[in-house]
Amino acid sequence: MLIDWFTVAAQVLNFVVLVWLMKRFLYQPILRAIAAREQLIAAQLADAAGQKAEAQRERAEFEDKNQAFEAQRATLLSEAVAQVQLERQRLLDNARQAAEAMSAKRQEALRNDANKLNMALAQRVQHEVFAIARKALADLAGSSLEERLVAAFIEQLQRLEAPARQRLAEAIALGSEPVLLRSAFELPAAQRRQLQEALNQCFDGEIALRFEPKAELLGGIELSCNGQRLAWSISDYLQALEQGVDELLQAQP
Repeated sequence: MLIDWFTVAAQVLNFVVLVWLMKRFLYQPILRAIAAREQLIAAQLADAAGQKAEAQRERAEFEDKNQAFEAQRATLLSEAVAQVQLERQRLLDNARQAAEAMSAKRQEALRNDANKLNMALAQRVQHEVFAIARKALADLAGSSLEERLVAAFIEQLQRLEAPARQRLAEAIALGSEPVLLRSAFELPAAQRRQLQEALNQCFDGEIALRFEPKAELLGGIELSCNGQRLAWSISDYLQALEQGVDELLQAQP
């Protein structure tokens, strides 16, 4: 079999030209496209990996922040609960103190009211007793009692101490009006003479007297001149006794 070397050479040349053309215009663009695609995919994978790492970092940071927030929330909640308990205790203490103060004030008011009532009752009884005593003495006043009252006044005049007697004598000497002598009853002439003689003897001279009844002087006689006063009466004793009872009642707890 004869070989046509020209045909073989032409076919080889055609094949070489075809390979060169395919490599030049087909394989190279495809290879470049494949390389570019691989580079793009590699870049996208690297970017995805970076995004994944960033996401993991952000997730870890979020979890850290969430844990810190939970810890802070728990701390704030415990502090708020403690503050609420302290405020509740303070309000309870204030309410208890206010209630105790109100109770103390109420008890004090009750004690004051009771004391006032007791004082009022005691004073009422005291006034009634002394009113009855004054009325009884006024009802019992008679001639014998009047004589004893005049005698008691004369005895008091005679027992008068020197300074008091001197002041009374000076007041009588300086007075332009008669010495006023009051009594709870109209004095008979005999008793007026007794009083006149006693005053003349006490002050060594004739004393001008003006007699005047005064019902307020329960069982007593009063001598007054220029602001000086000398008196003796059962009413004075009763007033002194009444004042003593008042002081005793006020001193009672």
